[in-house]
Amino acid sequence: MVERELTQTVPLTLPNGRLNHEAVGWARTASVTTEGIGGLRSWGRNKRWEYWNVVTPRFILAATVSSLDYAGVHEVWVFDRHSKTSVAASTTAILAAGTELPGSLGEGPVRARSRALAIAVDEVDGGTRIRARIEGASFDVVAARPSGHEALGVVVPWSDRRFQYTVKDVARPATGTVTVGDETQELTPGVSWAVLDHGRGRWPYDMRWNWGAGSGVCDGRRIGLQVGGRWTVGTGSTENAVFVDGRLHKIGEELAWDYDPADYLAPWRVHGAGLDATLVPEHDKVSRTNLGLLSSRTDQCFGTWSGTFETGSGERIDLAGLVGWAEDVHNRW
Repeated sequence: MVERELTQTVPLTLPNGRLNHEAVGWARTASVTTEGIGGLRSWGRNKRWEYWNVVTPRFILAATVSSLDYAGVHEVWVFDRHSKTSVAASTTAILAAGTELPGSLGEGPVRARSRALAIAVDEVDGGTRIRARIEGASFDVVAARPSGHEALGVVVPWSDRRFQYTVKDVARPATGTVTVGDETQELTPGVSWAVLDHGRGRWPYDMRWNWGAGSGVCDGRRIGLQVGGRWTVGTGSTENAVFVDGRLHKIGEELAWDYDPADYLAPWRVHGAGLDATLVPEHDKVSRTNLGLLSSRTDQCFGTWSGTFETGSGERIDLAGLVGWAEDVHNRW
């Protein structure tokens, strides 16, 4: 099936709350509006989130603000790549109380606050500002949006009642500061990278997925890698792309993922449709939650990518040295 590129703004849902089939496809900009997700319609199935990750030569930073209708689930994580130590905090807010998420991407602030953490995300001139604070650590980062920068937006249709709009925005140059204990460090420009995962949709109860992202500079060009798997199979949509100096090269086929669930720190290979990429992990961020009917299992492996991608015109793009991750997730939510 040939994926459709969306070039005009379109709502994700119809007035009755079901999927608008005119929104199914992919886009280079935030072309899908999602105000219809949330509220009482399909309560309990609505999933809304903003996940920001920043990789620097010294630190990996992450901030999550999410609403699952019945709960807001938020997390801040600061990992020191040198000492292999982390400072983290998470909180669950009943009925997502105190959670602020815009109806559509970039149309308002993102906020989460509790005794354990505070997160604030705001659009600013030239980019996005991400601030997070927990006991023992904080960061204040601006993810720049260079001129002509594109992001991959995809609508994934499981049915008229179950569907997801995702925006994966990789290789955003990051600047700012991170504080751990009494030590504050500036992010090193040119080698610090931010990635956004923006999601709005109505999900099935039981879902597994893979996701990988990479950012860096190869041969003097800013390169971004975005790959996904499992959750899109059979829908006609994929979330696979390579970015060269901000320009999106869409991969319309499902990719093969080769990794060892018994040894997540062994290399991961993602390949097909002109792409052959391998991640060598250095750290597995393990997350496990089991509340009976609700559970989550995540292995997010951070490391360095290598490999190549051949564009539709036959140009060969080097992926050596991209920093990022690959993950294996199973949620019952």
